[in-house]
Amino acid sequence: MKIQPLSDRVLVEPIKEEEQRKGGIIIPDTAKEKPTSGKVIAVGTGKIDEKGNKIPFNVKVGDKVLMPKYGGTEVKLDDKEYQIIREEDILGVIQE
Repeated sequence: MKIQPLSDRVLVEPIKEEEQRKGGIIIPDTAKEKPTSGKVIAVGTGKIDEKGNKIPFNVKVGDKVLMPKYGGTEVKLDDKEYQIIREEDILGVIQE
């Protein structure tokens, strides 16, 4: 099954942080921070301005991006979790 985002939305697969142990204590999933980075899996069809021109995306499939901790819509597909967010909500592209 595939998801094709519409308009200016982007499908992002969150990058999970490694489990950290401090002093031998395992931090439960509920206490961990939500991931703030992810990999772009698909981009939407594009946003249209008032004159009917399509506005190009600033991100592309495969980009690693910073996203807000809380926002977007969580989607589960084939036992994987994704987020659908608006391109304007993406905070930046991570250059490696």
